[in-house]
Amino acid sequence: MNLYVCIKRVPDTEMKVKLKADNSGVDLAGVKTILSPYDEFAVEEALRVKEKNAGSTVTAITAGPAEAIEVLRTALAMGCDNAIHIELADGSDSNMAAKAIAECLKKEAPADLIYFGKEAIDDGAAMVPQMVAARMGIPSVTIVTGIEYSGATIKCKREIEGGSSETVEVTLPTVIAASKGLNEPRYATLPNIMKAKKKEVKAIKASDLGVAASDQKVKLSNFQMPPPKAAGKKIEGDAAAQAKALVQLLHTEAKVV
Repeated sequence: MNLYVCIKRVPDTEMKVKLKADNSGVDLAGVKTILSPYDEFAVEEALRVKEKNAGSTVTAITAGPAEAIEVLRTALAMGCDNAIHIELADGSDSNMAAKAIAECLKKEAPADLIYFGKEAIDDGAAMVPQMVAARMGIPSVTIVTGIEYSGATIKCKREIEGGSSETVEVTLPTVIAASKGLNEPRYATLPNIMKAKKKEVKAIKASDLGVAASDQKVKLSNFQMPPPKAAGKKIEGDAAAQAKALVQLLHTEAKVV
């Protein structure tokens, strides 16, 4: 089976980010970046399918600036066989990324399964998997928490509103957008991390895939940091006095009672 997993580089959630001087986006200079957490489920699922199907290969793909190669090394260290870096400018929108990935996939060995994380944690757009599937004319299933594989068809359990789930059956090839609960991602071993640093990463220019600046449909501007939280209030006195003061504050300030 030809398995592909499409991943993205995002800021580490534990890092304190800052905005660019012109407020056009997040300044990633000096900021630690990681493989988007939902993409970890996608990588793990592709590797598990490979392990159960002899002769299968897993190819990791990312679209972004040169620094995005870091997440490809992570995927290789986890067990992916090949890696492709599509050279795409930082700040490119979902449409550009989807077109680049779809055109790249069309040039590679025909895909049986294409995995994504359900969304990247930086922009939360949750659009690229479906857009890639639409460009390739194949099915897609999003927010997938369970998969049953059966030859040329698969059954996907996916989350829907109200805490419920539904099962969708699709034929291969298809795009799967993985969510938390699908599996438990493995840790890369030190030997595999060292080997991943030496593995070749295939580089493809966006222009070679027919992707141009005109493909960008959305441009973001005037980013703002969230306002600082107001300081909390400490109520002094014994329990009776504190309870009375709390009720008074909830009534006069919070206006909830």
